Amino acid sequence: MNPLLLDFSTEFETDKLLIRMPKPGDEYAVFEAVNESHADLKEWLIFAQKEQTLEDITLDIRKAQIAFLNREDLRFLVFLKETGELVGSSGLHRIDWSIPRFEIGYWINSRFSGKGYMTEAAKGITDFAIRELNARRIEIRCDSRNVKSQGVAERLGFTLEGILRQNGKCVKTGELIDTCVYSQIIN
Repeated sequence: MNPLLLDFSTEFETDKLLIRMPKPGDEYAVFEAVNESHADLKEWLIFAQKEQTLEDITLDIRKAQIAFLNREDLRFLVFLKETGELVGSSGLHRIDWSIPRFEIGYWINSRFSGKGYMTEAAKGITDFAIRELNARRIEIRCDSRNVKSQGVAERLGFTLEGILRQNGKCVKTGELIDTCVYSQIIN
């Protein structure tokens, strides 16, 4: 099946969140959230190694829209339903449609950290992948030092399959890092 022929929702809700594909105009909220959270994001994410301009974010949002429509990468923005505030970004990445297999990635605006929103978003995205995309395998991968990201995977009941030793480089220092691989298998 050609993934371009797949029809599925571009947005859905959880108890507290609206999760949807990026749209024109979202760059302002993303720009604000990324800049507010720069110090925290810089620890783990390559794009945060330099301060992002509004132009950088605008280009990134437009590329995300194209990748979503091409079914190459399914990025979602996460908003509080009650206020419309941007909580962060998540999505389904490193897609293998032949299985189908997806990897959930995420970042959160620092002021919303520790409130369970990213766990709720990742749960919603997991359910979406199973329900609408017939996912058979969903992964969460993270730096072994990123205990908050590990916590999301563990709260969702993902299984730690293993730790890939010296499998990547720290985005900040270039030192070799270990990567935790969590998964959920759907029969």
